[in-house]
Amino acid sequence: MTSPAPLIVDEHAGPFARGRAGLAALRAKAYERICVLDARMRTLTAEPEEGAATAEYAVVLIAATGFAALLVTVLKSDAIKTLLTNIVKKALNVG
Repeated sequence: MTSPAPLIVDEHAGPFARGRAGLAALRAKAYERICVLDARMRTLTAEPEEGAATAEYAVVLIAATGFAALLVTVLKSDAIKTLLTNIVKKALNVG
């Protein structure tokens, strides 16, 4: 039966201890980089323009309201009322 290789020889770490320490350092670096990558991914996938949709929605509502007001004004004019009334009368007389 062979004896296990010593971890410390003459106050210096043996090859297994150095390997274990190197792997631990690599693992710590990899974990740190994974955490940074995860934070970046979460930042990118979060909705960065969350308020922009609300602002765009408000602008569209204002434009639609303005268009509706203009349409109501046009439809209330006497010329348009007469034109629309004649169209409806013709449509009803055809049938």
